[in-house]
Amino acid sequence: MADILTLTMNPAIDIYTSIDKVVPNHKLRCATAQTHPGGGGINVARVIHRLGGDVRALYTAGGVTGQVLRALLQAEQIPAQAIDIAGETRESFSVHETGSQQDFRFVLPGPTLSPDEGATSLRQLADLASSARYVIASGSLPPGIPDDFYAQVAKQVRAQGCQMVLDTSGPALSSALQAGGIYLIKPSLRELRELTGRPLNTEGDWCAASRALIAQGQTEIVALSLGEDGALLVSATQAWRAQALQVEVASTIGAGDSFLAALVWALSQSHDLAQALRQAMAAGAAALLSSGTALSQPADIARFLPAVQLRAA
Repeated sequence: MADILTLTMNPAIDIYTSIDKVVPNHKLRCATAQTHPGGGGINVARVIHRLGGDVRALYTAGGVTGQVLRALLQAEQIPAQAIDIAGETRESFSVHETGSQQDFRFVLPGPTLSPDEGATSLRQLADLASSARYVIASGSLPPGIPDDFYAQVAKQVRAQGCQMVLDTSGPALSSALQAGGIYLIKPSLRELRELTGRPLNTEGDWCAASRALIAQGQTEIVALSLGEDGALLVSATQAWRAQALQVEVASTIGAGDSFLAALVWALSQSHDLAQALRQAMAAGAAALLSSGTALSQPADIARFLPAVQLRAA
């Protein structure tokens, strides 16, 4: 059993490589590929584990690629439990264009899960969540799993006394929020605009939209990702704004997962919201130093932490 449990319903083997320039209609000779275990919840668990957190990753896995995923997690010594599925675990492919410093990300939909596999996932989650304080559901839902699945997860883990953290998008996010009772969400500004149907052009608008979700009982905390403009952390009584740190970027992939991992880890260590946001910003910046989904390293997080500046919003 673990203090923090992550759920990844649509994991992937993340393959990352680089090339000088991406052009059509030609064979592109890429650099040697890096391979990591991937998917939102798995990435979050990897960083929490590096930070010394008591974490376990629950994830679906099937086929030959599912076996590879298990082996990759074992190689990193991540405490994990697989939910066996009939379909083949997906792969995701990312290419870093060295000439422009842009990342091109090719994401497959993943295997179709049956209703029985969805029900099995909820049962295994209930077993592992019985002693957890935080359940972090992160990433997309695979085909075959209904949009209200995370709403079902939230209801189930809330009844078990867990704090539900959710990082997803689209109908899966809106459905879960309508069900209410989420502890923390991490939308991007685009996703917050989609949720509210409003342009949200100013910091005041961002705070007001976040507080509206909180007042409606949909969530307690909003960690709003602003990309190059940093992040905003909002609760019913506090709002903290952090500017992004200036670092040399190797890849932007995995920065959001590293941010969320450090944020929840800090909260689990009884840090206040401001301290937790500092940890999250340092972790997000640290992830930018690594190529592909290598994610952030504790030494880099510690190095960046003193540079994080916050102000009340």
